[in-house]
Amino acid sequence: MMNNKKIVATIEARMTSTRLPGKVLMSLYGQPCLYRIIERLRRSKYLDDIIVATTINQTDDAIVDLCKKIDCHYYRGSEEDVLLRVLEAAKSQNADIIVEITGDCPCIDWRHVDYLIEEFFSGEYDYAANIIERSFPIGFDTQVFSVSVLEEVEKITQNPQDREHVSLYIYTHPEKYHLKNWRAEGKMFWPELAVTLDTKEDYESISKIYEKLYPVNPDFSAEDVIDLMKREPKLQEINKHIIRKNLRKNLYEE
Repeated sequence: MMNNKKIVATIEARMTSTRLPGKVLMSLYGQPCLYRIIERLRRSKYLDDIIVATTINQTDDAIVDLCKKIDCHYYRGSEEDVLLRVLEAAKSQNADIIVEITGDCPCIDWRHVDYLIEEFFSGEYDYAANIIERSFPIGFDTQVFSVSVLEEVEKITQNPQDREHVSLYIYTHPEKYHLKNWRAEGKMFWPELAVTLDTKEDYESISKIYEKLYPVNPDFSAEDVIDLMKREPKLQEINKHIIRKNLRKNLYEE
């Protein structure tokens, strides 16, 4: 615990994604995508717990089965109201602080998570993230905020976009909340690159990343991914043409 606050990572995961159904359980170097995300987050120095926020749909029984198998907490809630699902998931583990991760980020870096947790606690912040201005590649998205702020937001807004994109209301109201944006520098500044799992092309690209990096170092970093992409430009081309959802300029939410 940091500052006596319980810090819990929530991973939003469901089997019925529109573009690539079942993506969270697709195999990456011999294990499901969701397993890989949990494996990477479990290396964090600051996370007290991890919980998969899935839905009550029967199709998501397979996600629950995986969580049971690898001894990871899970919570089943609304498919449409993701905000409420994440809030209830965090509260089910008595969390004070949420680190919001989505199930389409199998290259998520626990080092980024820990840095943003440190940043969150370095001032009187309501929200710390690397997505307020898109500077990092899509797929390293990490957001940190308190359960109490999300509880407040849950009462304030019924806007469907806010309910679907958990923290959207927080970071689009800078007059109300104290925000901290971590802006990428150097080689990590590559906002047009996508290492997120959203389409079959993304799966092909990320599969190759895992095949090349995991055997060398299972704890490969975000920088290792960037180095690989620069070394092998063909990997960039696989999913370069995919149009990503854009909620506002310089900001993506998968």
